[in-house]
Amino acid sequence: MKSDRLLSILLLLQTRGRVPASELAERLEVSTRTVYRDIESLSAAGVPVYAERGRHGGIALLPGFRTDVTGMTTDEARALFILAAQGAHTALGLDDALGSALRKVMAALPAPHRPAAELAGRRILVDPDKWLSGPRPTVDLDQLNTAVFTDLRLRIRYRHSGETCLRTYTVDPYGLVAKAGTWYLVADRRGRPQLFRADRVMSATLTDAPVRRRAGVELAEVWQQLRRGVEERPRVTVARRASTRGGGGRRAGVRVTARIRRDRLDLAVRILGPALTGPPRVEEGDDGWAVIELAYPVVEAVRQLLQFSDTLEVLDPPEARQVMARAAAGIGDIYGGDTARQ
Repeated sequence: MKSDRLLSILLLLQTRGRVPASELAERLEVSTRTVYRDIESLSAAGVPVYAERGRHGGIALLPGFRTDVTGMTTDEARALFILAAQGAHTALGLDDALGSALRKVMAALPAPHRPAAELAGRRILVDPDKWLSGPRPTVDLDQLNTAVFTDLRLRIRYRHSGETCLRTYTVDPYGLVAKAGTWYLVADRRGRPQLFRADRVMSATLTDAPVRRRAGVELAEVWQQLRRGVEERPRVTVARRASTRGGGGRRAGVRVTARIRRDRLDLAVRILGPALTGPPRVEEGDDGWAVIELAYPVVEAVRQLLQFSDTLEVLDPPEARQVMARAAAGIGDIYGGDTARQ
């Protein structure tokens, strides 16, 4: 552990120049006292490292000192070459750069680690797209990527889901996030975090104004906040609608109980995940079936379950069964004549 820590300190000092001891301690998850002991160990090993006290002080290497650090472990080498399979580089136009970088890393690796690194790239494949996701729209990330790295405010024309008109926003970008094959721009608009799908950004123009991010807030923190909001929104919507049951004539959320063949259960969980209110359960005496409970904003939304055909039966409430019966009868009217002609 100490040798890895010393190597990390050396790499940080080479790339960053002067670094405060408190920052090194935070990055390495050790105490400041441990950092100073590590600096003494580096100095004893012949590394020209020194510490400056004061407001603008820190730990630094003597000017001009460089070292060729190639002490990678086998797992570190594998991790780098698996990185090449993640697909994000294509959208950012970095495929060629990644290939060139990995060739340079391969040349710098200790000879015993090279076969394992090369094999990892052939044996591990990361496909970021969901099953049955269909073709994705072409996304031009050039201008968004430029805004992220030049720290300039961005003016975008954006099309919201279900709308045909475009809206114009001036935003302060934190960065880009690839989620399950879909790219998002994470930005503040009027000081509040907001998520924009990159394929709905119809145009993007850099302004001359510097970005106005909230102090001390980083991309990962904003993304987690926005992600929680997206994941919790369906549950909050159903809860709010359910709370209005019987009041003011407003339509309440609908709780649906259904049973499904166990051999279709895994598929149902993947497809119906956002609507499920709890884990499936197997009831005594119900051989070959499992019971699931779902929440929908309106009863007509239960039509989603028609895709499971005769492997799923809605049990409750009665109005949901009626919706399914009407839909099934309509399908029978469309295709019933074909059976009669056979």
